[in-house]
Amino acid sequence: MDASTATAGGSIEMEGIRVVDADTHLTEPHDLWTARAPRGLVDRVPQVRDVDGVPSWTFGETVLGRASSGGVVKRDGSKSRGSEFMSWNFEDAHLGASAVGPRLEVMDALGIWAQIVYPNVVGFGGQRLAQVRDPEIANLSVRIWNDAMAEIQVDSGQRLFPMALLPWWDLEATVTEVRRIKELGLKGVNTNADPQNEGFPDLGDDHWDPLWAVLADLDLPLNFHIGASVSQSTYFGTTPWPSHTDDEKLALGSAMMYLGNARVIGNLIYAGVLERFPTLQVVSVESGVGWIPFVLEALDYQIQETSPRTMDRLSMKPSEYFRRQMYACFWFEEHSIVSTIESVGVDNCMFETDFPHPTCLYPDPLARVSVSLAGVDPAFRAKVMSGNAARVYSLPLG
Repeated sequence: MDASTATAGGSIEMEGIRVVDADTHLTEPHDLWTARAPRGLVDRVPQVRDVDGVPSWTFGETVLGRASSGGVVKRDGSKSRGSEFMSWNFEDAHLGASAVGPRLEVMDALGIWAQIVYPNVVGFGGQRLAQVRDPEIANLSVRIWNDAMAEIQVDSGQRLFPMALLPWWDLEATVTEVRRIKELGLKGVNTNADPQNEGFPDLGDDHWDPLWAVLADLDLPLNFHIGASVSQSTYFGTTPWPSHTDDEKLALGSAMMYLGNARVIGNLIYAGVLERFPTLQVVSVESGVGWIPFVLEALDYQIQETSPRTMDRLSMKPSEYFRRQMYACFWFEEHSIVSTIESVGVDNCMFETDFPHPTCLYPDPLARVSVSLAGVDPAFRAKVMSGNAARVYSLPLG
C-alpha cells in the first residue's frame, strides 16, 4: 500500500511514495528469549517473572523493569497522553506493538510501507544486557534477539526491519556477530553510546576500530538511538526539577533526551572515527533535526577556536563529516522544517513516527507531515519520506 492511499488523518498525496518510518519500537513478547533458548538455559535468558506482585522483565538476578505496554497506544487503538502508560501491562497495549500481523494492519491504515524497529526492554542500545554477570549468557541473548528480528523481517514480507543488537562488551564476539547479522539479512545495528560507563574504552578509542571496519565493509549503518546508554536511558533523569508533576517531568525529560545525541555526533567526529572510516554510516535516531545546524556550526567554530591542533588529523570541517556520513530523523517538527532540512542536508534527513512511544505521531502521521512539507519539490519529499532511508538501510522497496 502506498502513502497515497492512506486513510488515517484525512487524505494526503504522497505521489506514490512508499513511506519509510525510520524509528519505531517493539514491545517484546514475553517469550521472545525463552522460546528460542537452548534446553537448560531457558531460566537464564531475559524473561518475565512476578516481582513483588508486578510482572517484571528479569535477566538473571537483575530486574530490568515492569513488563509494560512499551507504548501509549491502547488495545482498542486509542492513544493515551501523559504518564499514565507507565503503569500499564503488556496486555493493555495495542497488538501492533508486539505482533507482526497487527503491526502491518496499523501501517496499512496509516499509509506507512516500511518501518525500522528498535528494542525496548534491553535498552535502546542494548546497554542493559551487560548487567548480567555471565558474558556467555549475555552473548546468547544478543544472538536470540537477532534471530528473532530476522524472523520478524521475513514474516513481515520485508516491511519491518528491526535493527540488530551487538554484544559490545566482547569485541571479538561483536565482530563475529556483525558478520552473522549480515548473513541473516538484517539491515543495520544499534549499540551502547557510552561503553565507558561499564569500564570499557569510549567509542573514540581505537579499541573499536575492528567494529567500524567490519560495519563499513559490510555496508551496515550504525544507529545511535537517544537513551542508548545507562547514563542517558531514563525519561526523567536529572533534567526536570523535583517540583514538577510526573507528566511535566515526562515532557521535559523527553524533550531534553533529543539533545543527548549532539554529544554522540560531536564526539565521533572529533575523535576522528569518520576520518578513519570514510564509508561508515551513522544515524542519529529519534533526535529530531532542528538543533543540528546550530550544533554543526558550533563544532566548526569551537574546533578552530579552542582546539585547532585537532584539525591536524582531520581533513574536513566537522560539519562536512556529518554531511558525508551522518543522518538524522524528524517527526513532530513543523516550524521552518523545510529550511532546516535544507540546512542539515536533504540527503541526510529521514522521516519517523516513533510508534508506539509517548511522542509518536499516531494516529495521523502523514496528515501532519503533509503540512510540514507542503509545497516542496517532489524529489525533496521522496528523499526524506522514503529514498534516504531506503538507501541507508538497503531496503527492498521494489
